[in-house]
Amino acid sequence: MSSPNQPVPFTADDYRARMARAAESAAEAGLAGVLVAPGPDLVHLTGYRPVNTERLTLLVLRAGEDPVLVVPTLEAPDAEQAVGSPALTLRDWTDGKDPYAVAAPLLDAGGRFGISDNAWAMHLLGLQQFLPGTSYVSLTEALPMLRAVKDAAELERLAAAGAAADATYEEILKVRFSGRKETDVAADLAALLKQFGHSQVDFTVVGSGPNGANPHHEAGDRTIERGDMVVLDFGGLKHGYGSDTSRTVHVGEPTAEEQRVHDIVREAQEAGCRAVRPGTACQEIDRAARAVITEFGYGERFIHRTGHGIGVTTHEPPYMIEGEEQLLVPGMCFSVEPGIYLPGRFGVRIEDIVTVTDDGGRRLNSTARELAVVE
Repeated sequence: MSSPNQPVPFTADDYRARMARAAESAAEAGLAGVLVAPGPDLVHLTGYRPVNTERLTLLVLRAGEDPVLVVPTLEAPDAEQAVGSPALTLRDWTDGKDPYAVAAPLLDAGGRFGISDNAWAMHLLGLQQFLPGTSYVSLTEALPMLRAVKDAAELERLAAAGAAADATYEEILKVRFSGRKETDVAADLAALLKQFGHSQVDFTVVGSGPNGANPHHEAGDRTIERGDMVVLDFGGLKHGYGSDTSRTVHVGEPTAEEQRVHDIVREAQEAGCRAVRPGTACQEIDRAARAVITEFGYGERFIHRTGHGIGVTTHEPPYMIEGEEQLLVPGMCFSVEPGIYLPGRFGVRIEDIVTVTDDGGRRLNSTARELAVVE
């Protein structure tokens, strides 16, 4: 049994299966294998979360071969404690030795490999110098769906993170906005996310008045005033998986125009969520939401994609944008977050995380999407 405070733990078998799928996917894509540096890919595949440094740490995955993790000797004890370590072989190297001499025999000397986007250039160049016949492509380009389809235990964590973000929103509605700085409200959001179980806060956007017209406005020293529309966008990690939700509130009663713009965005967000179903291309989610906003004459004021994937990071593939023909698969999780931004005046965004089910989509956020009035 599990609860939002105690999710089902991942096992070595879970990580073994993930590594096997990654190696098979690489082979199907015509790659000799996958090279994984410290970062979200390594956490997802092994449960190991080292710091990315000048010392080479590299997971080597090749179809038909056992997974191997190359690690500095001084970090080997930590690697051995990772949940996924029984599913792989450790090859350590000591300071003063050439780590690429340890990694090179694990690679096909003429192979093309997918490599983590966040691998250090010095490590990639070191491999290339040792094996000049190899070539490399970023994992986002070669295997964009590597982490996209979540299993039941991952979905449980994403749901718990979403519930914590929802609880944060419910509480922030009770605080005073007018007369306080954006940074004050942002600090409240961060504290509430931590209170409801987040181990990491990634962002707390508080865009009041004209600042709301900047989708990624960072909370500043502007004092929130009565009559302001305020965009709230916040999230982070709980149990290692992401939350990300947006709601727009108004300080005091809104004008008819402000209410109308909010209603259009809410309708667009509903349209995007209704379009979610297996077999639908990602771009269709963007088209569904964008069509509503365009119909009402604000198409040029919707200036970003409709959504992004979420998992062990708060932004990852797939992306809900025109031109993305990747088909939705049950277990994918992503945001649906259309917006309208009127420069110098105000902005509106509404965002939920949605997961693809066998016959449609399910929101992982459930707070009210109507325009809330705050004090």
